[in-house]
Amino acid sequence: MSSETGGKPSMSSEEVFKKYIEPRVWTRWYDEGVPSDVEIPEIPLFKVLDESAESFPDRPALIFFGRKVTYREFREAADRFARALSEKWGVGKGDVIAIHLPNSPQFAIAYYGIIKTGATVTPINPLYTSREIAYQLNSSGARLLITLDLFKNTVDEALKEAKVEAVIYTGIDDYLPGLLAVLYRLKEKKPKISYDGRFTFRFKDLLSYEPKPPSVSIDPEEDLVALMYTGGTTGVPKGAMLTHYNIVANIYQIDAWIEAGRRGKDVLIGVLPWFHIYGQTTVLHNGILRAATIIVYPKFDLEKIMKDIPKYKANLFHGVPTIYSLIINHPKVHKYDLSSIEACVSGAAPLPVAVAEKFEKLTGGKLREGYGLTETSPVTHVNPVKGKFKRGSIGVPIPNTLAAIADPEEPRFLPPGEVGELVISGPQVMKGYHNMPEENEKAFFELYGRRWFRTGDMAYMDEEGYFFIVDRKKDLIKYKGFSVYPREIEEVLYRHECVAEAAVIGVPDPKVGERVKAFIALKPECRGRVTEEDIIEYCKKNLAEYKVPRIVEFRDSLPKSGVGKILRRVLREEELKKLEAQKA
Repeated sequence: MSSETGGKPSMSSEEVFKKYIEPRVWTRWYDEGVPSDVEIPEIPLFKVLDESAESFPDRPALIFFGRKVTYREFREAADRFARALSEKWGVGKGDVIAIHLPNSPQFAIAYYGIIKTGATVTPINPLYTSREIAYQLNSSGARLLITLDLFKNTVDEALKEAKVEAVIYTGIDDYLPGLLAVLYRLKEKKPKISYDGRFTFRFKDLLSYEPKPPSVSIDPEEDLVALMYTGGTTGVPKGAMLTHYNIVANIYQIDAWIEAGRRGKDVLIGVLPWFHIYGQTTVLHNGILRAATIIVYPKFDLEKIMKDIPKYKANLFHGVPTIYSLIINHPKVHKYDLSSIEACVSGAAPLPVAVAEKFEKLTGGKLREGYGLTETSPVTHVNPVKGKFKRGSIGVPIPNTLAAIADPEEPRFLPPGEVGELVISGPQVMKGYHNMPEENEKAFFELYGRRWFRTGDMAYMDEEGYFFIVDRKKDLIKYKGFSVYPREIEEVLYRHECVAEAAVIGVPDPKVGERVKAFIALKPECRGRVTEEDIIEYCKKNLAEYKVPRIVEFRDSLPKSGVGKILRRVLREEELKKLEAQKA
């Protein structure tokens, strides 16, 4: 692999396309029974709930702290909510409704109720500040806000800057089983809410409407099902416009990848947040397509998850590297029988090889790294579950999907082994960014009769069609003219027996360009025993001299996004502030 191409590629762009991309050389590595292309029905997303409710009405769709919601109950509640939105506010096509909730039955019911009116959902991160909530409400043009009573103070502040027609409140206790609900109300000091019947409404009151959703005509390829805001790591958050067809396509692609035809048999761990597209598509929507039972967690509770896996015989687990790392390092993990786990997919951040190997040894399940983005609904690549997989690789493009490595500046493809920008073409790729024509101009290009999306990730493809992420374009470190990729250094750090979490960034230095700095959270038993010099010496044994971190900083934990992805951006911002303070 070469990260500095220097001259012209050994093959022309067209030759690369015809030899590797167009014939999809990677499909030969698909597991038996996985087709190159799956048939994608042109249906509204809510039809998958209707079909599962008709086929498996009494099967639990959601389990929330022991409270079971069957597919029949789920569909009926969504139909009632759709009716309420339509009758009370005239909600329909072209409208945007915001959901500001943690994972809960209310989130799922509200989501499907909204799209049954033809409207679009924009989920808001429950961890957002009032400023961030106001920004998304204003940018999306949301008419209504569905939120949790515990978020009242933050929402009230947000509504000083943003206007909505009404706020619909719910409480976690609305779907807790009897005694648990009573205990919750006694424990939580919930803010007082004025339900005046004009601006503020109770979610459960709206479920008293008839279970008859309005009749609506959906054009799956054009009509938006979700307006998903990216994290704003490159500036102002952007709203990715996902159509019904985008998400339906992706859940059918995922379904084909993980043993299609198992409807009514799976139990999923629903810990990934649904406000994020990763959890929303792979767990909520794909779980409904498969008529699976989803164990719902409003917040991350590791011991509860480990208890629930054997209790409910959970067999599918979509997560992020942080979750898998916490499981393998938990002092009580051997108390729990995790053997029901069959397949796990890790996304949202690079999966360290050492974490994957330890997790598989511990559980006996298959843990495979995948890849996706908000803009691609999200999944584009996964390693085969049963067949050939490569540690450190994001795998191969899933059915109906083409991927290539392109020149970051020009619309041309690079041959295997050359590092460039990963680009995607497929039915799961978004319609575009909401009200951002200039961003759309940068994000897409046309080549060989297809529309390609630039991911912003630097990667390479090997001769067999497996893809490897090198790093984000913006995370590339330039040290004395050398290109240094943080992920490579982080992989080395994660192999150290005392490292629990690691992140690497470049710190500006006029003498060398950028210095390599590593942030590390040590395992509890290693704190105070491992020094910065120990880490640097370890890196010197495993990395070229120019890649070795010059600075090491230990922390109890590293900053993470709502989905558990370690945020290099936050660490970089902190370092820049330190430099500015020093100059002042």
